[in-house]
Amino acid sequence: MNTLTSCVNKVVKDGYIDNFKITEEGLYSYTKEKNYHPDQITIINFYRFEGQSDPADNAILYVIETSDGSKGTIIDAYGPYSDAKLTSFMNEVEAISKKEKKYPEA
Repeated sequence: MNTLTSCVNKVVKDGYIDNFKITEEGLYSYTKEKNYHPDQITIINFYRFEGQSDPADNAILYVIETSDGSKGTIIDAYGPYSDAKLTSFMNEVEAISKKEKKYPEA
């Protein structure tokens, strides 16, 4: 299984360099200093990672492209520790494409 770090490193090498965060206004791009609504993003892929012994270590990496071409990632916990605002936002995104294994085992 890939580690979160190895997946982040791989997608950054593939050009997904922007970092996003969730705000009251939507998904915020640090690079463009702009907020996006759910209909303005596509989730290109996502990866879930499970902690060995602690559910607090569960994470999900979203690989995102915006309608104006910004490409980046956002990471969240999943399960009981997830960010409710981020989970709600991602549930509104209609353009989700989970691709087959693109990244080799680390």
